[in-house]
Amino acid sequence: MQISEKIKNIRVSGTIKMAELARKMQAEGHDIIELSEGEPDFDTPEFIIESAFDAARNGQTRYTSVPGTIELRKAISKKFYNDNKVEYHVDDIIVGTGAKQLIFNALLATINPGNEVIIPAPYWVSYPDMVKIADGIPVIVPCDSLNGFKITPEKLHKAITNDTRWLLLNSPGNPSGAVYSSEELMALADVLRDHKKVSIMCDDIYEAITFGNNQFYTLVEVAPDLHDRVLTVNGVSKSHAMTGWRIGFAGGPNDLISAMSKIQGQSTTNASSVGQAAALAALEGSQENLGVWNLAYVRRMRLVRDRLSAVPGLALRDPQGAFYHFIKCSDLFGKTTPQGDQLTSDNALCLYLLQYAHVALVAGTEFGCPGYFRLCFAKSDKELIKACDSISEAIKLLT
Repeated sequence: MQISEKIKNIRVSGTIKMAELARKMQAEGHDIIELSEGEPDFDTPEFIIESAFDAARNGQTRYTSVPGTIELRKAISKKFYNDNKVEYHVDDIIVGTGAKQLIFNALLATINPGNEVIIPAPYWVSYPDMVKIADGIPVIVPCDSLNGFKITPEKLHKAITNDTRWLLLNSPGNPSGAVYSSEELMALADVLRDHKKVSIMCDDIYEAITFGNNQFYTLVEVAPDLHDRVLTVNGVSKSHAMTGWRIGFAGGPNDLISAMSKIQGQSTTNASSVGQAAALAALEGSQENLGVWNLAYVRRMRLVRDRLSAVPGLALRDPQGAFYHFIKCSDLFGKTTPQGDQLTSDNALCLYLLQYAHVALVAGTEFGCPGYFRLCFAKSDKELIKACDSISEAIKLLT
C-alpha cells in the first residue's frame, strides 16, 4: 500500500512508543512499572461513572451536535468564567475527542504551507508532528532549566517572523512541570501585542494540578485584550482522572471554532455522547477529589525526588505543576552497562532502565530536550518506591 510522504516523515509518539514496548515486555512475562504514560492512577469518581450509566439508560447514545451538547458547552462556559475569569459564549466553545484532537483541528484549520508555529522546548511530544501534518513548520525554541523551562519575552521576540502563525503555550507544562505566573504571561503578552498576526494556543490541560504557591493563570485571564487571538484548550482527562473517556474542550474566536467544527464534522463528528454526559457531571459535580489528589501528587513528587536525588548522575528539580519529574541524566552518558554497552544518549539510558530495572520512562529527546528523562509520578507510592529502588540499583551497575 502506498503511504504518503507526509506521513512517512511523521514520528511515532515517543510516549506511545515506550508504552507499547513496555506492554510487549509485560506480555512476555516481565513485571514492568509503567511510568511513561501520563495519566492518573486514580479511578474516575463514582458519581461521574453513574452519570454515564444514567445517560446511556436514558437514551443519550445517539449523535449530538458536532461541537458538543448545549448542556455541556454551557457548563464549560461557566467553568471558564468562574475559574479563569474568561467569557466564552456557547457558540465559541467546541467539545472534541480529547484536547489532543482540538489542538490538531485548530492547526489544520489555520495553517497554510510555510506557516510557522513557535513551540517552546521541552514540549509535549505531539506538537511538532501535528504542525507538520498541517503543512506547517515547527519552530523549536529551546528553554533551559535556568528559566524554569519557560520561553522568555526575548526568545519569543527573536523567534517571530512574518510567517509565524501560532505560539503554542503549555502550562502547567508536560514534561517540565513549568507554570507561567501572571507576570510571565503579561510579559509575553507585551511582545505579542506588537505582532497582531500571531495567534496563541494555550494548552491548559493540567490546570488543576499545581504545587505550593504556583497559581495557575491562562493568557486571556491576564491579557483580555488578546481574547480574539487566543484558543484556550482544556479538558477533564487529567483533572478528573478521565483519560480514557476522551473529552476535551476549547474556547476561542467564533470563526476559528466554526472552522474546527467543520473539520470535526468531516472526521469524527461529535465526541462520545456518553462521555459528554460524564464530562458534564465532572464539571458540575463535587470538585473535592481534585484537592485530595493534589495532596497525593505532592507526596509522590517528594517521594521520588528524595529517593532519586541521592542517585549519582541524576539531578532533579521540583515541578511547579502537572505530575512529572523531568530528570537530568546527561552525567551518565559514557557509562557502560554490565553487558558492555556504552550509554550515549537519554534514549539508550531509558532502554537500559526498561530492560534491566523494568521501569518504563520517556527520553528527553522525545520532548526536544536531550539529556533528560520524564518520569510520571501519578502512580501508587508502592510502585514509585519500587521503581526508584530499581532505577538506583540499575545505575549502580554502570561503570
